[in-house]
Amino acid sequence: MRKILTATMAALMATTALGAAGAASAQSRGDHRYEQRDHRQDRRDDRREFRQDQRQDRQEYRQQQRAYARWQRAERRYNAPRYAPPRGYAVRTWSYGQRMPSYYRTNAYVVNDYNRYGLRAPPRGYQYVRSGNDVVLAAVAGGLITAVIAGLFN
Repeated sequence: MRKILTATMAALMATTALGAAGAASAQSRGDHRYEQRDHRQDRRDDRREFRQDQRQDRQEYRQQQRAYARWQRAERRYNAPRYAPPRGYAVRTWSYGQRMPSYYRTNAYVVNDYNRYGLRAPPRGYQYVRSGNDVVLAAVAGGLITAVIAGLFN
């Protein structure tokens, strides 16, 4: 009797273990499908976020382009009186970040009629200064150059 009881218990335990293994394997297969679906969803969300970031970058770039550009070529050329540089200075090309000497910031070189030449009003504390055929947007106080419009005059 004891042998029969032991054999029955062993058979019962074996079938229970096989049933549990089968259920676990079925569960793991089902979970695997859900994991794949979640992974695809994550990739889709990542692509959406990347596109949104690109869109925001383009918007910021357009906003920067609307602001004063550091260096631009004039679309139209205007006739102006003959240019004579300040005493001791020669005509040169200026670039963003340089400082204009105080001689250039006198009334003889400041462009006050900017509307006539198709320029926007300078920001507060800045003025347009003529240097050769170019116009430079410089700070009134220190002469720091913010923008250069090349070839505005003939």
